[in-house]
This record gives sequence, structure tokens and C-alpha cells, in this order.
Amino acid sequence: MAIRKIRTLPDPVLREPARKVPLIDSAVLKLIDDMIDTMRASEGAGLAAPQVGVSLRVVVIEVPGEDALALINPEIVKKKGERVIEEGCLSVPGYRGEVKRAVTVKVKARDRDGHEIRVTATDDLLAQALEHELDHLDGRLYVDLVESPESLWRIDGQTAE
Repeated sequence: MAIRKIRTLPDPVLREPARKVPLIDSAVLKLIDDMIDTMRASEGAGLAAPQVGVSLRVVVIEVPGEDALALINPEIVKKKGERVIEEGCLSVPGYRGEVKRAVTVKVKARDRDGHEIRVTATDDLLAQALEHELDHLDGRLYVDLVESPESLWRIDGQTAE
């Protein structure tokens, strides 16, 4: 396992739609393990493969009190409700912003063993992370969702220009 370099804006890989994983092989399993190590070393709650330069539909998420979750070829099958929450991103260092996210998110995916799984989260960090990380797989970042410049700010307290 290894810690990989996290890509940051304006790296073009962050804007490309990621490709489906055709086969869960040793390279995909190593990618998942490396992504978990990278996420933990960066103190993130989630990481998508494009963030480490790999344009594949693979996401890892780890919220406090839960084991790391690896999702291969994930798809949101249902969203319900709306809430405004504050987000940041390892690929947009130094900024935070307010975005609208669903209250409840239901996702289907494959786990690292190839089994179909479903994950449902309501009004918590997992729900937020599911939407945030799956956005990465479509080339979308949270900064694309902020409604105004005042809704995006540098962590030092200054608004973005």
C-alpha cells in the first residue's frame, strides 16, 4: 500500500468523467488500498480515483466510527430532500463552501469482492460524502455547486474572488 499524490485544480483529470471498472482485479484492489491510505493520511472522509489521477469509477469513504467503504461503479439510485451544508475538498485545498445536498442518498455499487451492495444514508456525513465523491466521478467538484462568491471562502476567512 502507498500514499498517492492528490490532484488539485486545475488538473484536467478532475474534470473528466471516469470510466467504469470492467473487471475487479489486483490493480483495482491495490488502487482501493492506496486510496484508503491516501485518504487517511490526508485526514479526508472520502476520496475518488480521479483525485489520485486514475480515471476509474472507484470511491472510498470513511466516516468516524465506521469501517472504510470501497464502492466500485457506484450510482445514486435515489435522493430525497435538500439541505445546505459546508464542504471542503482535498482537490481544492484552502477553501470551504456552502452547497445544497440531499438529505437522504441511496447508492448501489460493487464492493471489492464484486458483490452488489446498497448504501443508504440520511442527514449525516456519509450522505454528504456519497454525493460529493460520486460527483468527482462525473468531473464535478463542490465549487461548481456554490451559488455565489460569498458561498465560497478561503479557510483564512477571506471570500473567493
